[in-house]
Amino acid sequence: MKPRWQVISALGVFQILAWGSSVYLPAVLALPISQDTGWPLPWVVGGVSVGLLVSAAASPQVGATIAARGGRPVLALGAVLLALGLAVLGLSPNLPIFLMGWIVVGSGMGMGLYDPAFATLGRLYGSDARSAITTLTLWGGFASTVCWPLSAFMVDHVGWRGACLAYAVLHVCVTLPLALLFIPNGSDPAATFGRRDAPLAPLAPLAGERRDFLLLVGVLVLCSTIFGLVSVHLLTLLQARGETLAAAVAFGAMVGPSQVGARVLEMAGRGRHHPLWTMRAAVALTAVGVCALAFDILPVAAAMVFYGAGNGILSIARGTVPLALFGPGGYASVMGRLARPAQVAQALAPTVGAVLLAHMGSNATLLFLAALSAAAIGVVSFLRERRSAAAAGGELVQAASNGTMTARLSLISVNTETGEASMPPTETAPIPPQTTDQNDLKEARERLFQDSNLSDDESTKQREIGDEPNEKQPISSTIPPVRTD
Repeated sequence: MKPRWQVISALGVFQILAWGSSVYLPAVLALPISQDTGWPLPWVVGGVSVGLLVSAAASPQVGATIAARGGRPVLALGAVLLALGLAVLGLSPNLPIFLMGWIVVGSGMGMGLYDPAFATLGRLYGSDARSAITTLTLWGGFASTVCWPLSAFMVDHVGWRGACLAYAVLHVCVTLPLALLFIPNGSDPAATFGRRDAPLAPLAPLAGERRDFLLLVGVLVLCSTIFGLVSVHLLTLLQARGETLAAAVAFGAMVGPSQVGARVLEMAGRGRHHPLWTMRAAVALTAVGVCALAFDILPVAAAMVFYGAGNGILSIARGTVPLALFGPGGYASVMGRLARPAQVAQALAPTVGAVLLAHMGSNATLLFLAALSAAAIGVVSFLRERRSAAAAGGELVQAASNGTMTARLSLISVNTETGEASMPPTETAPIPPQTTDQNDLKEARERLFQDSNLSDDESTKQREIGDEPNEKQPISSTIPPVRTD
């Protein structure tokens, strides 16, 4: 298996080129395309919305495929589709063909942006993927920094069509080889050795997990709506407050560095806090920034810093919170299901913003954003820190796989109301290595079961972990997980 830093670095370069040649592409190319072809600018910019809707439609199946086969084939196909779609954009003779190109690009976005990359890391590293996800978002934060100047340079020298074709070549020559050479194969036993979620088969989701999933969908939809609206209409909103175009551009440019700075601070924390605190902080910072603009309570520069910081660490939270709440077993499928409503909201938000600005004005639009941010704070407050049964079981597997560690050979109790997993207090005993005499292991287990003093009624409400391990049956296969897909 490739070292973690190689896998994360390869995915980081992949993310920079994938974001820069899709979501961030119209920021530089839209006006030159419209001026060169005479196509209406709203339709040119609307290509991104088409791509996001296609990406949203594909996301659940993409997540299920990563869960079953790993991320390498999905990311590789994503690179191919991005290249093909950009080639169609560069060669498009009319607007319908141009929009068809965005349909192909959107398919590549669904297989190559953050959500499939997070799912890939979760499948590779299980519960240990949090630091990898955080580092990957730091790479992704440089997408606009790298690709906007690159796009502008190519437009000046080879035109917008040449820029699209150049990005297509980059995907074939850079991102595709990165996916094929540096992302471990999901079917390779070495790629999943020691993962806490392998080879668990999912069960039906518990009531608490369903509730948390719906709450998480609500938070992501609200925040994606805010991001989608602000990213397109920010300059218009700032100019309506009396800022000049140059000042509005300068203030808008503060968002990117604020995103990266907040991600650096999150990474410096080294995962000492629960990921839900990252999400709460993200929602709160975003709300402060939006409300500061709506009610004019802070300088514009401060509002942009707060908004950028919140949006920056929200990208981390959308990858780490599902891992913490639902465990690594069904993480890839959960990410695919979460991505669809969030991407639909992000795709439709610019249109909603345009309608509000045209019929109600900038003040009403800012108040709408403030209301969305307040709603997001309310929804995220209902999410509670907990560990899924799958995650708890995974930690026991990890402990059992190390002969030098101490773990409980006990029972896991699953609360069907909250979805929490817990173990009754028992004495602990060191798990002997696989080479230890099986009779000794059996005697140790019998002593622990005698000490637990569980009644028959209690034992029927609990799940027993594992039979006696042997050489043919890995310990991890005896722990029942919780299904999240």
